[in-house]
Amino acid sequence: MVKRCFFCLLALYLPAYRLCRTQSGPAATGLRQALIQDGVSVEISLDPLQRQLPPGHLIAGADVSFQIAIRDVATKSPIRGLHPAAWMDLHPKGQPHDDKYCSGRLSAILSANLLDSRAQDLNIYYVLALNQDNTITVADPRFGYGGTNLLALVALPGRGEDWLLVPDGSRLFVSVPDTGQVSAVDTASWKTMTNLNIGATPHRIGLQPDAHYLWVAYDGPGGDSGVAVASTESLEVLARIPTGRGAHQIAFSGDNQFVFVTNAVDGTVSIIDNRTLKKVQDIRTGSRPASVAYSMLAQMAYVTNEGDGTVVGVSAKQRGVLVRIHAEPGLGQIKFSQDERFGFAVNPVTDKVCIVDVSTNRIAQSLSVKGAPDQVSFSESLAYVRRNKSDTVAIIPLAQLAEGKPISTAEFPGGQHRLGQTANPSLADSIIPAPGEGAMLIANPADKSIYYYMEGMAAPVGNFSNFGREPRAVLIVDRSFREQAPGVYKTVGKIGGPGLYDVLFLLDSPRITHCFQVTVEPDPDSEAKANQPAVRIESLQKDNRVSAGQAARLAFRFSDRRTGELRTGVLDVQVLVFLAPGVWQTRGIAREISRGIYSMEFVPPKPGIYYIHLESESLGLPLNNSQYNVLEVTPRVKGSKE
Repeated sequence: MVKRCFFCLLALYLPAYRLCRTQSGPAATGLRQALIQDGVSVEISLDPLQRQLPPGHLIAGADVSFQIAIRDVATKSPIRGLHPAAWMDLHPKGQPHDDKYCSGRLSAILSANLLDSRAQDLNIYYVLALNQDNTITVADPRFGYGGTNLLALVALPGRGEDWLLVPDGSRLFVSVPDTGQVSAVDTASWKTMTNLNIGATPHRIGLQPDAHYLWVAYDGPGGDSGVAVASTESLEVLARIPTGRGAHQIAFSGDNQFVFVTNAVDGTVSIIDNRTLKKVQDIRTGSRPASVAYSMLAQMAYVTNEGDGTVVGVSAKQRGVLVRIHAEPGLGQIKFSQDERFGFAVNPVTDKVCIVDVSTNRIAQSLSVKGAPDQVSFSESLAYVRRNKSDTVAIIPLAQLAEGKPISTAEFPGGQHRLGQTANPSLADSIIPAPGEGAMLIANPADKSIYYYMEGMAAPVGNFSNFGREPRAVLIVDRSFREQAPGVYKTVGKIGGPGLYDVLFLLDSPRITHCFQVTVEPDPDSEAKANQPAVRIESLQKDNRVSAGQAARLAFRFSDRRTGELRTGVLDVQVLVFLAPGVWQTRGIAREISRGIYSMEFVPPKPGIYYIHLESESLGLPLNNSQYNVLEVTPRVKGSKE
């Protein structure tokens, strides 16, 4: 089985690939094609989104749904639980479309050059960091192999505090308390679509299960405090609902009917009817309610009260507290395991984690976790507990809980500094599951890094620098194929420029590889595409990490964006290198050292993140074109030669 993480993907696919012979060939070139091989049917289709096009047409720059349907030919039944992979690659002019070319291209993508930008990767996920400054970094996760790549830097109107994605990952919402806004970001272009004016100070945000409404907790002048409701489609604020005083946390009933909002100062939970967008009742729960989470299994919202140390179960239908469980004052976040049976309530004051079993409404176990535990995240088999005052993460096996056995905890380091070491902590999670089986991402603000941990390891297996910024929270935008229906796997992506493309398909088990072909037509209505540089820049750096004080050789290849033909004999390639955030820079001319390959050397004076921009008047490349590269410069090792 192929795991959807690049640490695993590359290790599985490094050998060269050979196209297998099919029992029947693919259908004619178009948006829907089929392949039968070794008793397995593979149907691939590309459907433009948000635009009406004639059948069989793709337009450059369009957002497209990629679908792969896999069936057993004999039984006609869907094959479930697979992990297909695909790439969309511009076919070079003059190259044959045969087995030799396709297998060679697939092998090159998988093993030869992680920085090869020719192929559009349809299997990747992006790692997002909510930073200490007013930005969000969007990074390619292939950091474990030296391929760290900053894909985008999203500028916010102020420092973000909380964030969330809609289920299909197409939109990101970020609360910005300093400006009284919630930013809506399009994750295809990584551009801000709009900033919703809340009319007060927004903090925690929540998304109801059907993703129809976004709920924003706010504090306003004169005691005005409650939640604002916005449409995730029209991006309009529809209602403001006063609840009670104090900080708010939000939870939703599984049927979308009720919303639970805590009011820390008043010691209450407000129940809101989602159909009418009106408050129906305030229920007193205890002293300083700190967190709330809903359990579908119990059909109740469970609230932790920091002041009196109780966990209470609130029923919306019966309009009252049905359960009260006594623990210790200082309780904070509560979260439920994936089966929604066990609620983990952290207590950073007493260094404990109380585990509530909703099948009995009792504390199943109370564990000592030193270092001020303040966040919980889950995989299928483990609970991960972040410690605010420690650099380690605690691990709690869920199977032992279900069996009623005493729990033995383990731990692993999450960096060099304590995990809560930041001047402005975020409300969002800083430890989350990564796509794949048993993998986690941990943001360490003081290290300015995000760490990748796989279950069973004693320490993280990799990390990447956050380009000099403090990551206060981490989030995943998954662009890999996911099973949306039995045997039907989908993802979305944006089509590149016009031309003839190979859709390179790979399935590990059963082993199937093939190249489909599709034609992308020019977009006559897009001035932005018409003004796009006709030249593609491909970085040839073998390693994007070098040492300060030592010569770094930059190498690039220029090719025609449509035909793939190399551009040779260019004499005016100028290079601008600057150290973020602009404290040092140098300029130079790149010379052609072999056919179509240009190079320049420079000596980085100090560690940091360096940006490399290229311009050429003869190639029509302005200095501010989007094809820049990033170089990470590390401290010089003592005793190394100049």
